[in-house]
Amino acid sequence: MRAKPCIAITSGEPAGIGPDIIAGIETSQFSARLVVIGDRDLIETRARALNSKLQFVEYQCDQNPDDSTHIELLHIPLSETCEAGVLNPANSGYVLELIKRACNGTLTREFDAMVTAPVQKEIINRAGIGFSGHTEFLAEICGGMKPVMLLTTDQLRVALATTHLPLRKVADAINTGLIIQIAEILDQELKSKFAIDNPHIKVCGLNPHAGENGYLGNEEIESISPAIKILRQKGLNISGPYPADTVFTPLALSDADVILAMYHDQGLPVLKHAGFHRAVNSTLGLPIVRTSVDHGTALNLAGSSKADPGSLLSAIQLAIFQSACVDKHASSS
Repeated sequence: MRAKPCIAITSGEPAGIGPDIIAGIETSQFSARLVVIGDRDLIETRARALNSKLQFVEYQCDQNPDDSTHIELLHIPLSETCEAGVLNPANSGYVLELIKRACNGTLTREFDAMVTAPVQKEIINRAGIGFSGHTEFLAEICGGMKPVMLLTTDQLRVALATTHLPLRKVADAINTGLIIQIAEILDQELKSKFAIDNPHIKVCGLNPHAGENGYLGNEEIESISPAIKILRQKGLNISGPYPADTVFTPLALSDADVILAMYHDQGLPVLKHAGFHRAVNSTLGLPIVRTSVDHGTALNLAGSSKADPGSLLSAIQLAIFQSACVDKHASSS
């Protein structure tokens, strides 16, 4: 057990606000060793331009700087120089290398958790690299495990049955096996990474009014309700399916630990409205702790001092909390 957890922080798309929000870290807020992964010149130059007081020291795995005003920097060089707000496909490999380094380091316990700044999926794909998002990429590195996307803010948690799918494909992806798999991961991970003993999972329907007994769709009858029945028989505290337009009301949320939404834009607009710049994206179902910001690269704000670091700070705090929960859960098992 370390005296303090060691948290890897990827700097994300170099043309975006990743380096900016890193410059906004207040190290005194965290009881942890923070290691930023990225190009040294890029991160230091952006920090100076934004008048950040953050001080960087070279990362050395076997050493722990005593000065809490410093942040460690693990240098990975850019492929080409970068201008704030201007995307360059040539740096796509660099962006993915940051993620790989953080993930592999977390898998080997060099780091206790990883936190990711935003990336630009479009530019990575334009470089000829198939990439649908951090969640799927991390799952591949971890051996093809099933990932679950969970966003949290204040007391609201929203998980997704499907993630980055075109809406036209969502209904075909929803089936009883998928709901069972996602819910079991949620139940296990809310216990081990959030210290919730008996999490209550409330499940959204796919269709308006949760299908209205088949009048507005059959997915609830054929796939979602059977999954919930099986899961309850297994002992999970799970209920639904609920209409998505009422399950997010305060009364409905009062006894829920997490809402399981069927697709990305069913649940996340509600959560981001409730807590944008405080929300955190966690990847569950993997043998690592990974959290991330709730926003994109905001190219129009890069280098302008207008980027809000709040979500990154929340993501670091949650990564520290989750890593402590995992250690406690492992020691008690």
